[in-house]
Amino acid sequence: MPLVRTTHTGSLPRPAPLLAALTERERGGAPLDQDEVRAAVADCVRRQVETGLDVVNDGELAKISYVTYVRGRLTGLATVETRQPRPNPALDGFPEYAQRLSDRTPFRDVRIPVCRGPVAYADPGAVEADIATLRAAGDAAGAGELFLSAASPGVIAMFVDDEHHGDRLAYLAALAEAMKTEYDAIHRAGLVLQVDCPDLAAGRAAFPDGEEGLRAHRERVAENVAALNTALRDVPRERVRLHMCWGNYEGPHHRDVPLRDILDIVLTARAATISFEAANPRHAHEWAVFAGRALPDDTVLMPGVIDSTTNYVEHPELVAQRIAHYARIVGPDRVLAATDCGMATTATGRDGVDPRIAWAKLRSLTEGATLATP
Repeated sequence: MPLVRTTHTGSLPRPAPLLAALTERERGGAPLDQDEVRAAVADCVRRQVETGLDVVNDGELAKISYVTYVRGRLTGLATVETRQPRPNPALDGFPEYAQRLSDRTPFRDVRIPVCRGPVAYADPGAVEADIATLRAAGDAAGAGELFLSAASPGVIAMFVDDEHHGDRLAYLAALAEAMKTEYDAIHRAGLVLQVDCPDLAAGRAAFPDGEEGLRAHRERVAENVAALNTALRDVPRERVRLHMCWGNYEGPHHRDVPLRDILDIVLTARAATISFEAANPRHAHEWAVFAGRALPDDTVLMPGVIDSTTNYVEHPELVAQRIAHYARIVGPDRVLAATDCGMATTATGRDGVDPRIAWAKLRSLTEGATLATP
C-alpha cells in the first residue's frame, strides 16, 4: 500500500438523469427520488474505490452546488428571482474573457438566496440522509475512510447576501452556530468532515490590489476562521479537512492572493488537514512556501496534484513529482494527494472537465501516488 494516500476535494460528475432531476428541483420542481440518489452514490463510491482512492465521499451528487445547497437546510434564506451573476473582479483587465465566462457560468442557473430572517438549522434530516447514503455505499464498496463536505460560514456569507442582521460579524456568527449542527452530525457519524472555505483565498478579489487591500482581506480571513473555529469547537482537529481555493475556473488568476500571504491565518483553523490548489499554473510553485516553515506536528498537507479545470490527463510521473515536493517537507505519511478542487462544482455546469476524463485524471492521481512512495 502506498504511504502517500489519495483523495479528492468533493464534487464528481453526476449521472445525466440525476443532473436533470437536480435542475428541475432547482426550478421549483419535484424533490429528488431518493432511490435514484442512493443508486448513483453507490456507483460513485464503487468507482472511487476501484480507481484506488483511499478517502472517498458521495461525490456531492445530490447537491446543486457546494454552497447554495444550504438554501434547503437553513431558515431565514429567501429564494429570489435569479440574479445576474456578479461581475468577477478577479478578471479585471480581461473584459472580453470575463464576458465569455459570464455567458456560460454554471451559477446562472443556480438560485442564489438572500438572508431575510433569523438563521437556524431547520432540520438535520437532510444531512442525516447524506450520511446514511454514503455509509451504505461505503460498506457495499468496501471503502476505507469516508468524508463528507459542508459549506463554511465564510463562504455562505460570501455568496448569500445578508438583508436581515445588518452587521457582517453578527451574520457570520449566526451562520456558524447554524452550520455547527451539520458539522457535529458528520463527526458523530464517524465521517471525516471537510469544510469548504473558498472565501479564504478567492475572497481576495473583493478588495483592491495593494497593501491596503491585502490587510483588509487578511482581516476578513481572520474573521471567517474565527467563526469557523467556533462552529468546530466540538469536532477534533484531526477529523477536519479545510479546503481552500482561488476559484475553480479556467482563467488568468492574475490577481490571486499568494498562499504565503494568508497561510499563517489559515493554519490557526481547527483543522489538521489543509487542502489547497497546487497543480494549476498559478499555484504549482507554492510548495516552496512550506519549506522551512514550522508546521504543527499533526498538520497533514492535502495538495492538489491534479488540475480540476483542464481536460489534460496528467502523467503519473508528473503527479509523483508534485507529491514528492511535499513528502520531502513533511514526510509521505503527512501528505494526502488530491485534486485542486471539485470535478463538478455545480450540477448546472456544462463546461470544465469532461466526466470520463475526470475519472481518468483520478486514475492518474492514484498511479502517481504509487510512484511517489519511497
